[in-house]
Amino acid sequence: MNAEFLATRLRELVVEQLPLPGAGNTAERHFRLMQIGREDLSLAKLAEAHWDAVSILGEAGRPAEPGALYGVWASEIPGKALRLEKAETGYKINGGKMFCSGAGMVDRALVTVGIPESQLVEIDLRLNSARIEVDLSAWATDAFRLTQTGAVKFRGVEVLKEHLVGDADWYLNRPGFWHGACGPAACWAGGVAALVDFAMESSRDDPHTLAHLGAMNANDWLMKACLAVAGREIDEEPMSSMAAQIRALQLRHLVEETCTDTLRRFARAYGPQPLSMNHEISRRYHEVELYLRQSHSERDLELLAHLLRRKDGVPPPLQ
Repeated sequence: MNAEFLATRLRELVVEQLPLPGAGNTAERHFRLMQIGREDLSLAKLAEAHWDAVSILGEAGRPAEPGALYGVWASEIPGKALRLEKAETGYKINGGKMFCSGAGMVDRALVTVGIPESQLVEIDLRLNSARIEVDLSAWATDAFRLTQTGAVKFRGVEVLKEHLVGDADWYLNRPGFWHGACGPAACWAGGVAALVDFAMESSRDDPHTLAHLGAMNANDWLMKACLAVAGREIDEEPMSSMAAQIRALQLRHLVEETCTDTLRRFARAYGPQPLSMNHEISRRYHEVELYLRQSHSERDLELLAHLLRRKDGVPPPLQ
């Protein structure tokens, strides 16, 4: 896949209307994201962000701009939050933000600002192009290079009050934040599923390779089962923030661990040849590895344990 094909395919794809999280068909949403991850992970990463933005806007009671391609730029680095400052006609946004996927590709973005308080803002990137500077040079790996992920500087970007999405702290505190966190996990699952597809078509049939192949197929089944259960539970209890957070952390952990096991088995079974001489397999393998780092691993597991104790009435530890 090249950049031109990716952009065309993405525009075709996001015409689809995925079921909204908690609206009754969330498992179907998860399986569609997994299917797109199976097609191409760069495509899935951008499409998932667009559909996440659409669901966020829906949760806020506002429609997405018809025909617009959306991104969600919500990465936060301590001490480097965007500033939202009052201006004559509304507000101005100043500062820089890292890990902005689709920079130069998407039409609009939901962007988090942190000063003076946590707030989500919808920005028309085309209208404000003269006040936005995109730098893709820091992206050193070929993994996800096609997604045009980089650093963005906002220099007095003008927004109106109606461009503020929800109240202060709404973005992180709503149940939908955690429902949406299940979407990338579905993409991770799709990413490694395509490696299993490659393995199934391989002619290697020695006992060790077949043992890994059996395990990788079992992993694929396990992730589908986890995505289905998570989708059903979201639909059964869409408004519980506690349940949503616990579920998302559990799902992301299980999918991350299962994907990691598949990556390990794939490399051990098929050696360096597909990872060094098959461009698409090499790109996919390394994109899965990088995408999985959206999980915070042990930090998330520690948070999960605290949430489970709180749910069961266990007091927090003394400091």
